[in-house]
Amino acid sequence: MRRSARSVRSLPTRVDTGGLLKEKPIIIARAAAAAWPGYHCRLEPPRCRPAFVKPHHPTRLDVSAFARAGATLEGTLPLAELPRLAPSTTPPADAGPGEATWQARGLWRQPVGSEPQVRLQLSARARVWLTCQRCLQPVAHTLEAERTLRFVPTEEEAARLDDAEDDEDVLALPRTLNLHELVEDELILALPLVPRHEQCPEPLAYEPEAELPELEEQPDGAPHPFAALAQLKHKK
Repeated sequence: MRRSARSVRSLPTRVDTGGLLKEKPIIIARAAAAAWPGYHCRLEPPRCRPAFVKPHHPTRLDVSAFARAGATLEGTLPLAELPRLAPSTTPPADAGPGEATWQARGLWRQPVGSEPQVRLQLSARARVWLTCQRCLQPVAHTLEAERTLRFVPTEEEAARLDDAEDDEDVLALPRTLNLHELVEDELILALPLVPRHEQCPEPLAYEPEAELPELEEQPDGAPHPFAALAQLKHKK
């Protein structure tokens, strides 16, 4: 039965709930319904907003908050956007644009009676084209890097611990960290010193060994400075 506005306004504004006003709203609603048959009360659950979580930005990373949350970030970077690594690559004309993939994970440890330990695990991988040092042709090479970095509050503590620790690098905790630059650093460190093919695609053209000219005797009778080299050659 639909109540008119007048009948609704005529309902009592207070209900004797027997001390239930301090209890949950659902109990109060049931007491009101028992007092006035036909009276319906719709209760809406409280609207709970989720706590705002600041996103972790890879180029302005709060390392401490990232580690405390145990968060993970991953992504890809075009090699053309890595200005320090790109000049070392020599992709052939038909090669597509290369990219690097990376992943970072924050680690937080709270030892008993000491300061918390903040660490960052980073891995990166990229397939790049380099110049073979034997045939001077492009050679494909896969760069891989994995590193765990520990962050401490000051430069002095970082220098002290870095000398004492052999299995991890220790850095002073920055205000923000650019993960893209860190990925580029690790890939540059992974570059081979002498890139070359296991087997060059074309045979190498070697010039025949040039004959050494006959050495003339010095006017003052002194030995020629390359006489010893010539004697070694003729003994072969």
